[in-house]
Amino acid sequence: MRNVAEIRQSYREGREALHARFANPRLASPLLHEMTAFSDAILDEIWRNHAFPDDILLIAVGGYGRREQYPFSDTDLLILLPDHISSEQLENVSAFVGVLWDIGMDVGHSVRSLADCLQEASQDITVQTTLIETRRLQGDPLRFAQFREAVHSRIDPKVFFEAKLLEQKARYDKYQNAPYKLEPNIKEAPGGLRDLQLIGWVAAGLGLGKNWRALAPLGLMTHEEHRKLRRAERVLRCFRIQLHWRANRHEDRILFDYQHLLAEDFGFTSSGQGALALRASEALMAEYYLAARVVSQLTPLLLQALKLRIYSQINTPITEINERFQLRGNLLEITSPDVFERTPSAILEVFLLCQRLREVSDIDPATLRALWNARSLIDESFRDTPQNRQLFIDIFRESEGLTHALRRMNQYGVLGRFIPEFGQIVGRMQHDLFHVYTVDEHTLMVLRNLRRFAQQAYTHEYPLCSRLITECDHTEALYLAALFHDIGKGRGGDHSLLGAEIARTWCLKQPLPDEDRELIPWLVQHHLTMSHFAQKEDVYDPDTVARFAELVGNQRRLRALYLLTVADIRGTSPKVWNAWKAKLLEDLFRATSRLLTSQNITLDSWMEERQVEAKRLLQLYGFRPDAHDAFWQDLDTVYFLRHDAREIAWHTRNLFSRFNTQLPVVRARLSESGEGLQVMVYAPDQPDLFARICAFFERAGYSIFDAKVHTTRRGYALDSFYIYIAGQHDGSYRDLISYVEYELTHRISERAALPPPHKGRISRQLKHFPVEPNVAIRPDERSGKFYVLSVLAGDRPGLLSTIARVLSANAIDIESAKIMTLGERAEDTFLISGRVLEDEKAVMQLETDLLQALRD
Repeated sequence: MRNVAEIRQSYREGREALHARFANPRLASPLLHEMTAFSDAILDEIWRNHAFPDDILLIAVGGYGRREQYPFSDTDLLILLPDHISSEQLENVSAFVGVLWDIGMDVGHSVRSLADCLQEASQDITVQTTLIETRRLQGDPLRFAQFREAVHSRIDPKVFFEAKLLEQKARYDKYQNAPYKLEPNIKEAPGGLRDLQLIGWVAAGLGLGKNWRALAPLGLMTHEEHRKLRRAERVLRCFRIQLHWRANRHEDRILFDYQHLLAEDFGFTSSGQGALALRASEALMAEYYLAARVVSQLTPLLLQALKLRIYSQINTPITEINERFQLRGNLLEITSPDVFERTPSAILEVFLLCQRLREVSDIDPATLRALWNARSLIDESFRDTPQNRQLFIDIFRESEGLTHALRRMNQYGVLGRFIPEFGQIVGRMQHDLFHVYTVDEHTLMVLRNLRRFAQQAYTHEYPLCSRLITECDHTEALYLAALFHDIGKGRGGDHSLLGAEIARTWCLKQPLPDEDRELIPWLVQHHLTMSHFAQKEDVYDPDTVARFAELVGNQRRLRALYLLTVADIRGTSPKVWNAWKAKLLEDLFRATSRLLTSQNITLDSWMEERQVEAKRLLQLYGFRPDAHDAFWQDLDTVYFLRHDAREIAWHTRNLFSRFNTQLPVVRARLSESGEGLQVMVYAPDQPDLFARICAFFERAGYSIFDAKVHTTRRGYALDSFYIYIAGQHDGSYRDLISYVEYELTHRISERAALPPPHKGRISRQLKHFPVEPNVAIRPDERSGKFYVLSVLAGDRPGLLSTIARVLSANAIDIESAKIMTLGERAEDTFLISGRVLEDEKAVMQLETDLLQALRD
């Protein structure tokens, strides 16, 4: 009998041998059974060493029970106890489990009696599912058979099926119903291995077999579907196996950290050049997306087929819709197998009927299968047929079901065939450090966001958007613009211009009003413009608003562009959208709308209105009508044009009686956006002040969203910062405000040497997809006296203070700073001044110094 140390060494060497034996990752699928058999042998030896009686059973459950053990998955075990057991045997069970941990086996175990199992299974669908896929390892075979019979006899197929569907819905919601994320979970995401396991569980619950493969002999899937699904499963299995080996742990997310390594393992190489280049990792992910797509296509078809087995269709009423379609109960089905061949337009009609008929709950499996097989009928002739063009536009004009229809159309290849350019962005990755979806998945997320604006249940989320979309004429034009907004990606060049041309050509052929044919390509061309104005320019500057209003031209364009911009940013990644960006966009929208409505607004009238409103706000706080006079005499026109009335009133309240102070004044308040703080700093101007403030915020872990820098006539710095503190909520901001006011005042007052730049860890996305820094300095054509510094770099701790240090060292003054962070990419814009900027060679040297600092 071997001791624990010997078994541990044997277990380690055995795993290494299996790894070496299946070194080719494309041929690694059999490893799952071999790994299972190897674990069986180790467990058998240890179990026998403990001399358990026959009435204690060792049972494999879960993936291990299915003989699908991945390299670093848990070894799931159930130790089934008799109704009565001695304390010595319980101690023996504990010792057995302890040995498993000692040899390095990751064990997920439960120790229960039969009554315990049945009780737990009746309360928890997960436990019931686990007990379905069991395999006896040790113990009395007859008792194991009785155990299985007891478990299966208590399964209600209808209850079990509905519970598994709810479980699937919750899982899909967790992953935003998106099978095409850039870092997908190969096990849990839609289209992943869990979907195949789900089909197997339902089949087992019905007593039809142990896995999805059992459905083919029963006629529930065709030979071709079986072949495609087996290949997809093999791809997913091999990817997951190699992912475990590469991560050297249980890891099911295909993170950027592993994508390049996996691509090398599977023999993918990079191809193409420039904008048309295809990375090896992108080729790897394209194969994953193809496999996930097959699984996501066939999963609903097979689940519907199983549902028909559970719910008898005998005496189900049939309602005729037209000569092509009928309702069987609440399932939409074709009237004959050759409907799509005889009438190809029915391919689009089926989606339109699902939208229009409230009684339709789903599409019949045979109809889904026929639809999938008929997608090749969508050719140039199909696309040119007026009836088909009208059907497609009608889908966008329906008040319900558009998002679901488009997801289905994309899922079954209909959307990419009707608009071939869309087919070219399906599964296309975006390594821009802020998108988390492929291009097509992002597009559908944007459409979903727009549709939510129009739904009563979501009006509380974005009240302004919900109001504006009800004022939109022909909302289908907005939805079509969303469909086309990124269609130019992957073609080389400006995707907005390329996409606009694709949209313009397509719209001319469709049954659309002329004004929609003009609006759709305009929106595609300018879908990034409003975001650029809001995040890179001062939206409170009347000149900025005037230039944006001139570009937009009318209220219809403005409304549509605002809605598309909000939906687009929200559809990139949960990390990109925040309340500050929402406020900037809304303020720009309102100011532009006002200017388009009233054309007689001048800079003087704009400034006067802000001053009048600021005075009104001050009087609400009990200030005398002239309390502001002395302080405001220190402020120039630029100040009043760059700050809104609420900011002006806040500054005045805090500074009207201390504008001659020699001590710094730092005040903070909760941002009006409801997220983060607005911080005001007023102090005699000093070198390195901006860098000192930035360094303080960065070391405290606060992100700077925006900064306005102003110097009064007396030479005082009056700076405003909007900062975000991750993980904070309203209840804890009071302490943060006190901390910021006290500590920042102290740092400014002591005028100590600047601390060394804060070097934090860069994100793993930036590590694998670095951003080459870019710096450009150009004259500000609008002011004639300032310069614009544009910086593009990977976002990292200390970035802003690093830039500020270089500028300070060159005697450069910062007039304003617009901080735009898109995921892991920073695109910052500064308005700067200084004598050195008048020398062309000095400007070139400054750009070089900044680039060097950003690369260090």
